[in-house]
Amino acid sequence: MVSVVQNVAIDCADAYELARFWSGVTGRPLHPDDGPGSRETQVLLADGPVLYFNQVPEPKTVKNRLHLCLRPETSRDQEVERLLGLGAAFVADHRNPDGTGWAVLADPEGNEFCVLRSDSDRAAGSS
Repeated sequence: MVSVVQNVAIDCADAYELARFWSGVTGRPLHPDDGPGSRETQVLLADGPVLYFNQVPEPKTVKNRLHLCLRPETSRDQEVERLLGLGAAFVADHRNPDGTGWAVLADPEGNEFCVLRSDSDRAAGSS
């Protein structure tokens, strides 16, 4: 027997608002029962586990030990710009001159995540 990952739980100060940000990132909808003031909110991903946002009283205090890595459909650099426009913050640049590497961003509550090269970036061998 094995276990199946049901969701990725993310503690946060405002479950609905953070889920709205991640809904914009992924282009996927919120659970239809969720709305402003919901203490638990879900982003329904097309494949894989649900992103589950759980409102907690304590703030984030240290670097994430677990984070999401995103592979965009467009170029990595275009996606970084789009995510910054949605409210992400730039944390660290691990992009290399040869096009390899990734960018580290943070969501509006400071949770770090990575933006990897897209499949087309990887096939072209450039950034």
